[in-house]
Amino acid sequence: MNDADVDALRHAREDVLETIAAACARVGRDPAGVDLVAVSKTVDAERLIAAVAAGLTTLGENRVQEAEAKVGSVGGATWHLVGPLQSNKARRALAAFDVIQSVDSLDLARRLDRLAPDVRPDDRYPVFLQVNVDDDAAKAGFGPTALEAAVAEIVALPGLEVRGLMTIGRLVDRPEDARPTFAALRNLSEHLRVAVPDLGPALSMGMSADYAVAVEEGATTVRVGQAIFGHRPHDHAR
Repeated sequence: MNDADVDALRHAREDVLETIAAACARVGRDPAGVDLVAVSKTVDAERLIAAVAAGLTTLGENRVQEAEAKVGSVGGATWHLVGPLQSNKARRALAAFDVIQSVDSLDLARRLDRLAPDVRPDDRYPVFLQVNVDDDAAKAGFGPTALEAAVAEIVALPGLEVRGLMTIGRLVDRPEDARPTFAALRNLSEHLRVAVPDLGPALSMGMSADYAVAVEEGATTVRVGQAIFGHRPHDHAR
């Protein structure tokens, strides 16, 4: 493990946490209510060992296969799947990850529910429901209307703990232009929890370019890659 890399990652983490704290201060929130997921797509296991040593203990991966190659080599981390999940990889995802943030259909939720007791027989498996708030054809996720129709059934599934909702912000030039997406997810969560109070209140939203705005709009989890690990080719998780 490279001490210089640990120091650089520690400083990057501190910078992100300072930005989160400043955003919380602007809207009267406690920064302790915001969790940081360091999106480690394409980052090798050796550097992730340094990241954990730097305090980045919650890591997010986009692909099941890539995570499987890292999980056994990087101790002390909690792993979130933040990228799309194909139904045929559901069992592998349950085994590799501690949380799946990208449940984007009722069929996938039902499949995870059937398989989860084999992986975690004593606990409900934590998930987020991914919402395509902007009805963007390029993004996965429930449309708001489809989620409203399905959420009660999903929350009632005995193998899953639905912590809340997740979305991906708009790809925009100015972070401020992503605000309507984040506000819409917060409003949708509040609306759904009136009828389905067992839906968790967590909101996973905001990435490197826009996480401060997401925090101002109520994010409880931000998924930050580039601001911690630097630019990576095809880094769609930012």
